[in-house]
Parts: sequence; C-alpha cells; structure tokens
Amino acid sequence: MTTAGTIAPEGPESARRARWNPLTRIAFRFCFLYFGLFCVLTPPIVFELTGLLGRQLGYDAQFWHIRKLQPVLNWVSRELFGTAVQLYPTGVGDQTIFWVLLFCILVVAVVGAAVWSVLDRHRRQYRTLAGWYFLVIRILLAGQMLSFGFAKAIPTQMPEPSLATLLTEYGDLTPMAVLWSQIGVSTPYEMLLGAAEITAAILLLVPRTALLGALLALIDTLQIVVLNMTFDVPEKISSTHLLLMSLILLAPEARRLTRVLLLNRTTGPSAVPYPFHTRRSRRIAALMQVALGLWIAVALVYSGWHAWRSGGPDRPKPPLYGIWSVSQYTRDGRPVPPLTTDATRWKTVVFDYPDTITFQRMDDTLVTVPVDVDAASHRIRLIEGTPQSRQMATSEHTQNPLGTLNFQQTAPDTAVLTGELGGHQVTLMLDRIDPDSFPQRSTPFRWVQNRPNF
Repeated sequence: MTTAGTIAPEGPESARRARWNPLTRIAFRFCFLYFGLFCVLTPPIVFELTGLLGRQLGYDAQFWHIRKLQPVLNWVSRELFGTAVQLYPTGVGDQTIFWVLLFCILVVAVVGAAVWSVLDRHRRQYRTLAGWYFLVIRILLAGQMLSFGFAKAIPTQMPEPSLATLLTEYGDLTPMAVLWSQIGVSTPYEMLLGAAEITAAILLLVPRTALLGALLALIDTLQIVVLNMTFDVPEKISSTHLLLMSLILLAPEARRLTRVLLLNRTTGPSAVPYPFHTRRSRRIAALMQVALGLWIAVALVYSGWHAWRSGGPDRPKPPLYGIWSVSQYTRDGRPVPPLTTDATRWKTVVFDYPDTITFQRMDDTLVTVPVDVDAASHRIRLIEGTPQSRQMATSEHTQNPLGTLNFQQTAPDTAVLTGELGGHQVTLMLDRIDPDSFPQRSTPFRWVQNRPNF
C-alpha cells in the first residue's frame, strides 16, 4: 500500500493529477493565502513550535505582532464596524480584535487569490508548493493537538471544581463553568480526552500515519468545536480553524477515503503531494518532524507540571483551607442575626487559594476578593476588587483595603476571625464544613445501581 510519503510512479494517473481543474487551483490559492496568514498571525498556532523558549518569553512574546497591528485593526474596526478594538491580556481567543483580524485575513485572501489567479492563469498545478503547504499545516495542527492534549493529560485545563464552586447553585453557573466542572470532576475522563488529542498529534508527525492522524484530529477538533459552540467557550475561532485544517489535510484523500469507507474497495496511491522524494530525505524529514514533536512535548510537560504543582491538589494551601460556616457574626460589639435581607453579613467563608478568599453573603451570592496573608502574624488583608484587577494593579496605592482580619484556629473544626471590615469592628465564629460531605465529592463509583444517581 502506498503511503502519503511515497511518490507514485509516473503514468496515466500521475498525468491526470498533474492537471488540476480551475476550481481546484482557485481553491488552493485561497486556502494557501488564508490559512497561511491565519497560522502566522494567530499567536498560539506558531507559538507552540517555540517549545521551552516560548514558555520563557511568555504572553507578550505571543502577541507582540498583534500589538503592532492594533492601530490598523482599530482603524478597520472603526471605519467598517463603528467600534474600537483593543487586546485584552485574558488569553481569550474570541476577542473583538481577533474577529477584525480574521475579517482582514479573509479580505486579503480573497483579493490575493483573485490577483494570483489572473497573473498565474496558465499554471496547471501546484504540486510542489502544495507538498510543502500540507507539511506545514500538518505540523502546525500537530503542535496544537499536543497543546490541547497535554493540558488535559496533565489535568490543568479543567481542574477539579473549587470549594467555592461546591457552594454555587447550578443555575448561577455559566455554561462554560458547567462544562469545566463536568470534565474537571472526572480526572480520568479528562486525561482520556487528552490522550486522544496527543495520539492524533503523534500520528500526524509520522508521515506514514499522517492520514490516520488527520482523521483522528478531525474527530477531536469536531468535538472541541461542538463543545465551544454549545457551552459558549470563547475559543470558537481557533477551534473552528483547526477543524478546517484537518479537512484540508484530508481533502486530497477524499477519493481514497470514499472508496474504503463507503464502497469497501481497495485504494490506489495517495494523492497527497510530499516535498521529499528520495528515501534518505524522507527519513531525515520524518526524524525532524518527530524531534520537533518531542521538543514541543517537553515544553508542554514542563509547563503543565509546574501548573499542576501550583494549582493541583498538592498546591500550597492557605492556613485555614476549607469551607467555614459563620455561626456567629458580631459587628461593633453587637450580634448580627442571620437575616437573608442583610447584604453585609457573611454566611460562609471559603479559603481555597493562598491569595484569595471567597465569602458567601446571606442571600447566597459569592464574592471572591484578593488577599495578602501573613501566616506568621495570623493576619489577612482583604483588597478591594477582583483577583484579576489586583494582578493588573501597578502600585500599592491602586489597591484599596476592604479590611484586615486576624485569624485563630481554636480547634480543628473551629476558628475565629477578628478585626475590621468596612469601617466596623467584627468578630466571626467559624465552623468547618467538610468538603467531602457534598454529593459531588462523596458519591462513590458503583458497579451495581438500581436507580439513577440524580
């Protein structure tokens, strides 16, 4: 059986392939320009190839060219769509600026393909250029599948639901939060999803298994697209284009796949162009592709392991880690009854991460605020704003304190907070709530069940 990396002997079939029909030539020109520009200008696509070097450079290195293009993209957005755009350091891939960038890429690709078709109208085929094009698309797609896969195989993308999530009513969760909690609650399931994506990447990086890798990548990316669309995950642009890149790799093999999958017939040689023609060059190219995959994998394992250590179950935990019910709340020496109409009294306090706390008001709303914890003096300083706003603060003067509390754990299941909140002297008596008492954590796996476990 002829593989994707093997050159078929010349003959009538080869002569037929040498003559591309006009629509195929136009489609290739457009796809070459469109996906070429998309891969170059979309930061994460090429960034994965930088491996450990890219991880050291960080976020700014990924998006420096977007910042350079921002004046142009801002002008296009104002003139055509009536709104200004800017790049937000959130890592979200569906920001307005990226949609405007995608529009510009589409316009350039359409115009470029039209001009190319006129100037190069006598060209009968682009097999040599297509060979390099498919090779690059395959490597870039493999890099992204490795990135997606290791983020799940080392389960950091969808971590275990936080303690605050256990207190959140289902109706208050966003669709994306539901998806993240659904996958994060089952670590083996998340790791299996990652294994499927890593397998697709490995198959893509080996020329002899590239077709099978493209098929598996198509299935993986289709699932990602469906989840992003139905759970409103803000990565619709990238996931959709990865799905289209999988289809591009499969397009030259459409006839062979139809014969095998639908007609149950034997197949002829592969129609995918390959830029290396000798056995020696093919072996060297295959080794280089595998080496590149290992380079990317090492970087992803390195960054994923550090993320797991800092955010996984074994991460550093605050002194009062856990969920605490406020049994007594005293303000300025007077007891505050637990009335649901009181928007200032705390009902529950959650200590999950060293730099934040979450408190639940009497109406069950949850508020997460950044804190500075001094474990030596048992003091917690609450900072006004969200944890994200604190990270973007440039000086201590931009962080307004909500208050300062001293903590003392009098017993394993009781603690006391005393200090100042909002200009009032307060005392909070806390009783620990076992996180494993929640059904999401306490429900065991069972082979035998007589009723659904709703």
